[in-house]
Amino acid sequence: MEEMRILSPTAILGYGFPLESFVEGMKRNPHVIAVDAGSSDPGPYYLGAGKSFTDRNSVKRDLEIMIPAGIEAKIPVIVGTAGGSGARPHVEFVLDIVREIAAEKKLSFKMAVIQSEFEKDFIKENLRNGKVTPLAPAKPITEKDVDEAVHIVAQIGEQPYINALEEGADVIIAGRSYDPSVFAALAVKEGFDKGLAIHLGKILECAAICALPGSGSDCMFGYLHKDDFVLEPLSPLRKCTTLSIAAHTLYEKTNPYVLPGPGGAINLHESKFEQIDDNKVRVSGSKFVPTEQYFVKLEGVRRVGYRTMSPAAVKDPVMISKIDSIVKSVRERVENNFEKFGITDFFLDFKIYGKRGVMAMFNGLEESHSDELLIIIEAVADSQETANTICSFARSTMLHFGYEGRISTAGNLAFPFSPSDCKMGEVFEFNIYHLLQVDDPVSLFPIDYVTFNHGVSNC
Repeated sequence: MEEMRILSPTAILGYGFPLESFVEGMKRNPHVIAVDAGSSDPGPYYLGAGKSFTDRNSVKRDLEIMIPAGIEAKIPVIVGTAGGSGARPHVEFVLDIVREIAAEKKLSFKMAVIQSEFEKDFIKENLRNGKVTPLAPAKPITEKDVDEAVHIVAQIGEQPYINALEEGADVIIAGRSYDPSVFAALAVKEGFDKGLAIHLGKILECAAICALPGSGSDCMFGYLHKDDFVLEPLSPLRKCTTLSIAAHTLYEKTNPYVLPGPGGAINLHESKFEQIDDNKVRVSGSKFVPTEQYFVKLEGVRRVGYRTMSPAAVKDPVMISKIDSIVKSVRERVENNFEKFGITDFFLDFKIYGKRGVMAMFNGLEESHSDELLIIIEAVADSQETANTICSFARSTMLHFGYEGRISTAGNLAFPFSPSDCKMGEVFEFNIYHLLQVDDPVSLFPIDYVTFNHGVSNC
């Protein structure tokens, strides 16, 4: 095979894509339709709660276009990081949709299901054997951290996908995956250069975000050859340029030249980006450098409590000028009010948008100034009831707080919603963000096969 053609319909399954772009992609006779379905970007909640951050109807809309198209063209359809986070509940979320589509459309195909969630005893055993190491800036973990984790997943490399393809899978639904593996697996199976295949996958995972203007809701097409690959947008509204493709190569990476993944890293020191026509870019020179041992990345979260929040706006210039001291006084009043009742174990925060609300985590930045502020009062406690109480008291205290120079006494805050307080439910945090050294990149990720015959499955 001289050329491998890959269709990436959308940046994340459920983000959607223009049907016209997808049809253009199918006209180019792709060898595979591949899509990334998730990320840790939306934060730890979705992994902990076992819920998808993309809407079910939106996911179904994308899949009921992709799967029949793949079956008709006799090419595989591959979905990685199913359900957004890739733990067992997330994989089941997507499988339920696939079963529904198969029944409604009376489809016949073979499906592979690759799981990536680990049992805690397995992680603890490897921790005791020194095979779990921090991924900076994470700190070392203990068995207590493992026990506290709700779900622990690992990123799947390309080999389990290759095994499923070798077994004749028409559709692959997989748990948490190294994003480029979803796109590179078939190419690596067919003998294409691994460095180029993974680099291409790194760009295709976000579909048309790498184009100008970028979009996460449009298709992208990749052509992989022996010594290079070419990227082409499928909408006439977009173009690929050397700058847009090179910039997206660096996307989400701390090192611009070395992109690590399962079993090794892509070395970009000799990569070359060339504009070959008005909207296509050729990339060459990328190399895969294997590590001495094979590592996969672990992601795990623990529950830390329950959250209530209240958004409110401030316009008074006097209050805005004194907001730091007001926040300090309100916090002290809340703590004092509940201390005698033994309610001290809670987190209270005031996110001040318009005054370093976005950049507050960075020290030493210039103070920003605004004639309006958005204040998000956030309370986290060990129960929803306690979080409600803390947030409510903080909100009412700030609403009527008296400060020097205050003119209006009707209230300091403008609330965009009624009720003013939002009960957000469970709160999670990442407590495992580590590397696991493994001997076999396949056996850790079990594969089950399901056959559909006119919409009816064999299980």
